[in-house]
Amino acid sequence: MFDLTLGERLAHLTAEAPAVYDLDQVTDIYGNGVVEELERRVANLLGKEAAAFFPTGTMAQQVALRCWAGRTGDSTVALHPLAHPEQHERGAFGAVSGLRTVHPTREPRLPTADEIRDFDEPFGTLMLELPLREAGFVLPTWQELTEVVEAARERDAVVHFDGARLWECVTHLGRPLDEIAALADSVYVSFYKSLQGLGGAVLAGPETLVEEARAWRHRYGGQVFQQFPTALSALLGLERELPRLPEYVAHARVVAEALREGFAAAGVPWVRVHPEVPHTHEFQVWLPYPPETLNEAAVTQAEETKTVLFRYWDAVGPGLSRIELTVGGAGLEWTAEDVRGAVADFVQRVDSAAMGADG
Repeated sequence: MFDLTLGERLAHLTAEAPAVYDLDQVTDIYGNGVVEELERRVANLLGKEAAAFFPTGTMAQQVALRCWAGRTGDSTVALHPLAHPEQHERGAFGAVSGLRTVHPTREPRLPTADEIRDFDEPFGTLMLELPLREAGFVLPTWQELTEVVEAARERDAVVHFDGARLWECVTHLGRPLDEIAALADSVYVSFYKSLQGLGGAVLAGPETLVEEARAWRHRYGGQVFQQFPTALSALLGLERELPRLPEYVAHARVVAEALREGFAAAGVPWVRVHPEVPHTHEFQVWLPYPPETLNEAAVTQAEETKTVLFRYWDAVGPGLSRIELTVGGAGLEWTAEDVRGAVADFVQRVDSAAMGADG
């Protein structure tokens, strides 16, 4: 979906939107109409009293945590140092919302109950990113998650889920969305990641919190005049993509194993597929080559074979690169044999690119 042209994306939305909303209704103005319908739908899916639509998840979570800070009297938020606000939001929690962050663990996984229970600083809110993207889209087990939440409650802390990708967690956790969301006092979800919407986010939780969040949304500049294209695309994602996510997760595990087998058969000296069994339909691959070499091989493979196995590799150390892979609808067409064959071709091109670089 992200590779479509503007015209193709608009045509798709125009063709598919009548299946999820009555287009004879008047357009939204400042969050009514189709936006309210989206809010009701998400609140119901997550089993929460109410939900508020936001233009971005960055804004939604700042508002949520600011509201909780006012209610608890503690502006300190415990979260992972690899969580999105620490990695990708330019210190917005502190610069914009006056929040302070602390880190109960630095291990590349979600914190344990003991780490929360024994942490030596007070905090008013525990924020858990599910899954933790930068660590490899990793999740705890259901028991681990419930124990972490219980440990936070023992400290009288509020629990907030950064659920940008919460939609894809049900397979690994083995619970429906509303049961997962019930663990938290508030939950944020995104529409453009797992669900391929145009953008937007929803904050769900108690009615009183959501009403306060609407006021802060206005103050933060999120009271947008009309948002019907984004809301319609989100409704489409809930209708079309959400039911398919368990299938994507299952096939991601097939693809991950085939990648590991393919690189081993091609004689690559070291490869890491992380997690070995993906927790969601997204995972990481690590290879012992500089990104320039891998990206050159990926481009030539795409140009010459029309097969796009990998897109863009990033450096994570000297001579070491990492990429994130997502298995979606198109990926279901790839068999394990297809993956192993594409890997063999890719490795040959990597060897050629490496020789060229050395020469």
